[in-house]
Amino acid sequence: MDDLKAYFGEVPGVENVVTYMLGGNVLFDAPLIDGATLVHTIETKLKQKLGYEVDIMLRLLSEMEEIVQNNPLTTIKTEEKNRLYVTFLSEVPAFDVRGSLGVYSNDAEYARVVNREVYIYSNNYGKTCFSNTFIEKKLGVKATTRNWATVNKMLEL
Repeated sequence: MDDLKAYFGEVPGVENVVTYMLGGNVLFDAPLIDGATLVHTIETKLKQKLGYEVDIMLRLLSEMEEIVQNNPLTTIKTEEKNRLYVTFLSEVPAFDVRGSLGVYSNDAEYARVVNREVYIYSNNYGKTCFSNTFIEKKLGVKATTRNWATVNKMLEL
């Protein structure tokens, strides 16, 4: 994570870089750069440094706040919040595939697509059918998942 923090620090216009946990969570300020340019610049820098392509799922602070506020799974009891996950998508999936995850939902796990996120409830995420690979295949976009505690912690940082 120290190397990742250093790589982001080398991106022009990026400042105040902070990493969180080992999952590639990077928080930073880049007030003068638009999102698409920033994603391209970071992906290029990481490919240069690491030797392989890395997909970036960029969210603004305001978007992260909306992700928490717009959680469609609000009926989950407080003691079950550790079963809640958010999958960040590279883009909004096509309209005709957004409901495709519902077919795989059941009492133990279910998923709801909202904009560029999938909210997942799972009794055992390690064995869920809603893996990143599955979601990418069904929705036709790239995906990465974080648990609800991580999503909220990143807002606090």
